Amino acid sequence: MDLVTFSWLLTSTGQAVLAELTPRLTGEATVLPELERLRRLCTPEQARAAVETVQLRQRARAKFSQAERLYFTREALEQASAASVAAHRATRLGRYRQVADLCCGIGGDALALATVGTMVTAVDRDPLRVAMCQANAEALGFGAQVSARVGDLLASPPPDAEALFCDPGRRRGDRRLKDVDAYEPPLNHVLGWQSVTPALAIKLAPGVPREALPGDAEVELVSLDGELKETTLWCGPLVSTRRRATVLHHLDATGGYQVATRSTEHPSPPPGHRLTPPATWLYEPDPAIIRAGMVTDLAVELDAAQLDPQIAYLTAPVHMPTPLARAWRILAWLPFQLKALRAHLRTLDAGEVTVKKRGSPLDTDQLARQLRGPGQRALVVVLTRVAGRPAAIICDPLQV
Repeated sequence: MDLVTFSWLLTSTGQAVLAELTPRLTGEATVLPELERLRRLCTPEQARAAVETVQLRQRARAKFSQAERLYFTREALEQASAASVAAHRATRLGRYRQVADLCCGIGGDALALATVGTMVTAVDRDPLRVAMCQANAEALGFGAQVSARVGDLLASPPPDAEALFCDPGRRRGDRRLKDVDAYEPPLNHVLGWQSVTPALAIKLAPGVPREALPGDAEVELVSLDGELKETTLWCGPLVSTRRRATVLHHLDATGGYQVATRSTEHPSPPPGHRLTPPATWLYEPDPAIIRAGMVTDLAVELDAAQLDPQIAYLTAPVHMPTPLARAWRILAWLPFQLKALRAHLRTLDAGEVTVKKRGSPLDTDQLARQLRGPGQRALVVVLTRVAGRPAAIICDPLQV
């Protein structure tokens, strides 16, 4: 889609086409017939733009509760923060009256900042994304709070603001950029903005190496519904601790979410915790906890032990509910040996078997087919190591 075609989408004619198309585009089988129908009413470029907009809105529902009112490009939607993640971040930046959203894309973070009452100057070098950012702000009633503009942040400094948020480009074509010096703009370039505006937050890839990050910043690992989403780097007056793990869970389809967070002043993960064989409960810490190096901290909080010093599973005789980990009741465990495992599963009346693993090279799908039995009971088999040796832990499938 180009800027001219997007401008047409915003006209009354374009809006009427989108409104009519939305209930008609119900799957891949309807795409070609709808394109052919629309080409009798508008140009081929306009028809493709309308179909793509409706398709992307449908896809964006997983990230934005009001996706049906917003505009996206495919790449910008992939890069955009989920609304709940952006809202969590905005609660910290919302103490500033004016924030610059740099590399703003289609404006997901700008919208979250506007929601908490902040005035936002949004900057991106792509004119189409800037136009979409402004249109999205106006669609949700934030047109007076968000001012989007085109700018090259490598050639010009950020606009004046009390705080800066930057989501640098981490893709080149279809390739993800792992080196922070290859980001657009590079991390060191972004960090240099602190000389003018000390309050700076930067969104980074979740797997960014810890050694690539400045030692005086706060590193926050953020997950959503059990999936690690990003690393946020907090600088200057925004720093509140050394490392933080934040776990978000959606509560309903309206975008409401639950947040749980743990922090530590340790600059690096503490040494391993006490080790025991599997007890009554098996805990799988949230990936934000694991990536933040806080498995040992969580073990202390839950009065749990590790199965192996290199594995993130925890075990305890008593279940302590926590949003920071999933838990299963352990039915049995044994050193891993396929024949013995299949025999033990038969004694438990195993039917459908789900296989999970951590620290095991085996193919979980293939093993699940081998372990499936004729019985009526669904079970979970966890492949891992106990004190350095391969083991299989059989669990009740109900997560708590």
